[in-house]
Amino acid sequence: MNTPARLGAYLLGLAVLFGGALGAGRAADTAGLTPQATPHTTASPAPGETSVPEGLQVSNNGYTLTPRTTTVEPGQETDFRFTVTGPDGRPVTGYQVQHEKKLHFIVVSRDLGGFWHLHPREAGGGEWSVPLTLPAAGAYRAFADFSPEGGDALTLGVDLLAPGDYRPAALPAASRTTTVDGYTVTLDGDLTPGALSKLTLSVAKDGRPVTDLQPYLGAYGHLVALRDGDLAYLHVHPDGEPGDGRTAAGPGITFYTEVPSRGAYRLFLDFQHGGVVRTASFTVRTGQAAAPASGTGEQAGHGGHGGHAH
Repeated sequence: MNTPARLGAYLLGLAVLFGGALGAGRAADTAGLTPQATPHTTASPAPGETSVPEGLQVSNNGYTLTPRTTTVEPGQETDFRFTVTGPDGRPVTGYQVQHEKKLHFIVVSRDLGGFWHLHPREAGGGEWSVPLTLPAAGAYRAFADFSPEGGDALTLGVDLLAPGDYRPAALPAASRTTTVDGYTVTLDGDLTPGALSKLTLSVAKDGRPVTDLQPYLGAYGHLVALRDGDLAYLHVHPDGEPGDGRTAAGPGITFYTEVPSRGAYRLFLDFQHGGVVRTASFTVRTGQAAAPASGTGEQAGHGGHGGHAH
């Protein structure tokens, strides 16, 4: 089978998964949990409408993510440009600042092996520009996470293709511990579909808890959760913030989030220490026994598995 046919078959399979995911129910059951800070939220659906997880749509509430191109040559830096058009059909130029940025741009590989948290610059006239390098041939998903002035927070998504021979990797096994650049990050807590879940991620280096995490974009950590199969997107922020008089600079960073269904999720934690931002990644499965905290865990790193641009 030639390369276009292989990519076409792969994306067709993703479309089937996407269609099935939209039917998942979302129950509300948050009794007894009262976090000090709320997660990233979006507008509630109108009466009679079905709530769709963020990131699955290229257009929502009248806003549309419009890239100049959806094809990027693998291994080559590209000046990737896009706009967000509003309900009036014009590029949006007014954005609310959230965690020190007007817009957060996330790119992941469709097999969830690669993750990049990027910060585009405004090029004028509502257009955004960001240097983007897709390391290898394959299918990717790009998310624009923003709040327009006078509007609710939104995450819009679009598929990107890097042409060439491609075979998706298997989802990494579930684990409570992962390592990145000599840091060990341990996950405590479980995801409960339809309910607010508490997750605490603790950072250690050389066997010692890290107690001097540095603020990154106004927080000690940022967490993105993506559902395996259709890449439904959740971007949550930690309980508390630097300088509030109650939030410690590590080792634990606590988050509250809600997942819409059972299944496997990939978690990506950005944290800063020693002036460097690193990304720790986990696979979590709902409705199953917790994976042991001991063992080799997952090896995380850069070079195609995580990165940042500012």
